[in-house]
Amino acid sequence: MGTILKPVAAATLFLFFLLLPMISSTLSPPNDGLIRIGLKKRKYERNNRLAAKLESKEGESIKKYHLLRNLGGDAEDTDIVSLKNYMDAQYFGEIGIGTPPQKFTVACYFHSKYKSSHSRTYKENGKSAEIHYGTGAISGFFSQDHVKVGDLVVKNQEFIEATREPSVTFLVAKFDGILGLGFQEISVGKAVPVWYNMVDQGLVKEPVFSFWFNRNADEKEGGEIVFGGVDPDHYKGEHTYVPVTQKGYWQFDMGDVLIGGQTSGFCASGCAAIADSGTSLLAGPTTIITEVNHAIGATGVVSQECKAVVAQYGDTIMEMLLAKDQPQKICSQIGLCTFDGARGVSMGIESVVNENAQKASDGFHDAMCSTCEMAVVWMQNQLKQNQTQERILDYVNELCERLPSPMGESAVDCDGLSSMPNVSFTIGGRVFDLSPEQYVLKVGEGDVAQCISGFTALDVPPPRGPLWILGDVFMGRFHTVFDYGNMRVGFAEAT
Repeated sequence: MGTILKPVAAATLFLFFLLLPMISSTLSPPNDGLIRIGLKKRKYERNNRLAAKLESKEGESIKKYHLLRNLGGDAEDTDIVSLKNYMDAQYFGEIGIGTPPQKFTVACYFHSKYKSSHSRTYKENGKSAEIHYGTGAISGFFSQDHVKVGDLVVKNQEFIEATREPSVTFLVAKFDGILGLGFQEISVGKAVPVWYNMVDQGLVKEPVFSFWFNRNADEKEGGEIVFGGVDPDHYKGEHTYVPVTQKGYWQFDMGDVLIGGQTSGFCASGCAAIADSGTSLLAGPTTIITEVNHAIGATGVVSQECKAVVAQYGDTIMEMLLAKDQPQKICSQIGLCTFDGARGVSMGIESVVNENAQKASDGFHDAMCSTCEMAVVWMQNQLKQNQTQERILDYVNELCERLPSPMGESAVDCDGLSSMPNVSFTIGGRVFDLSPEQYVLKVGEGDVAQCISGFTALDVPPPRGPLWILGDVFMGRFHTVFDYGNMRVGFAEAT
């Protein structure tokens, strides 16, 4: 499923085959009319983590993409594709392109390559294409061929043959390509997504697909993608459904975010969210992620700008909040932001200085403005809890210590999980809890084990944001249904 990410269940709405997915063992699915594609798992390898760091930019989440794979069998009108799990961060499977199908494992030096001359059903297109991701970019050209997903053969599917991928991330990735399951509205070149063609060619029983991720990295089975419906063995209880509010990604409205049962004070009036199987972690506004990191003891990069704002303006911000000044105007009133009628924006945008000086100063002004706005939210939330002024300023300084690192990762103590709070998300009036065991990712074993917070910062400005991306950390806990026919997304407790 930011920079807005272009993931599997929420973005690249076409097939791009710079790479194509990895193959695992073939199993026979039950004859229930569903198309099952299984997921497989892999142990985390440090070279992939290094690649993600080399390619990541500040404020962007570390993400992954997975592809679909065939389990075989005789099911009709539905397909279930098993997926591989790579450190609970990459889930991938297998598809084939061409006639006969060319299967892909891992372009370039280490990945399989599509050869159009080997396919009887290939049709030349040649239109150039380019895609930019948070962790890299690819370029190439469009082609057309049959695509095999599980037992389904999608005819005359447009896809991108990637000829250039200047990214370490793609080089060491465990997948060969990306299969987009979002909406055509954000498809490069307005190519028709493979999911649309599955529906239009009558290959699935219902216009629904669903994800089940197995979050136990020690087990061989990684999970399943089910095309044409849902597998009742993948969840318990009832799904809570919310309507898609904006086509492109699978976007919906989300309510308050709770830390240890207490409001975080940021999304109480609502935030946008997308469910995205193409994002490994759970990404949200820096303001809340910092509060979460503080609550779970995560350590990132200490922000000196943050502490400077608190030291110089903390008392003033507090006085203005107590005087009932409009919170969204406070940072502009003290000169750190300008006010655009809805929220503060960087003073650097309005500075009338020579171009070179402006470029040098914009980053500083942006940081000061953003930090001020975060401080306002944090202080406002603490005032509602009747905390003293001294305690509030101390708390905000503590939050400064927990600002996420530029690489997006924050480390936590592996021995401290029992003392960490639940983090909960309100969707469709229901509260969805994540326990520490579910939002912390463990890297390595024994004395060299490290634990990484499953939360990463992503700041999307209005009107598109604030935006949350509920990636695999969330979807692993909650079975997720993408109901294309009714334009809604559903969540239930995964089995």
